[in-house]
Amino acid sequence: MIQQGFQQHFQAAVSTNEKSTISKHAQLRMNQRSIEIASQTWDKIALKTNEAKNMGVTESLIITENAALIVSTKNNKVITVMDRKEATSQIFTNINGTIILDK
Repeated sequence: MIQQGFQQHFQAAVSTNEKSTISKHAQLRMNQRSIEIASQTWDKIALKTNEAKNMGVTESLIITENAALIVSTKNNKVITVMDRKEATSQIFTNINGTIILDK
């Protein structure tokens, strides 16, 4: 019974999962830095952003294999993007959650 309740909750969370949108600034940065993110990774980003939102996170740093993104969970919008090399020398402020996505 508990397993069934969890599965229903999980399916509801997945079905209400909103896709992330990309701000003009983030799209410009992706183009300038030749950053490409696979559709499967975008799906993971959207899922984890939704999970973070449900936990009360409002601004999140998302680290993928080749990029770092700042995402507003309030409106599921990618605010900015940088490659991993550039991200290693940055200090990230005004975030209250971090999501690390492996392959």
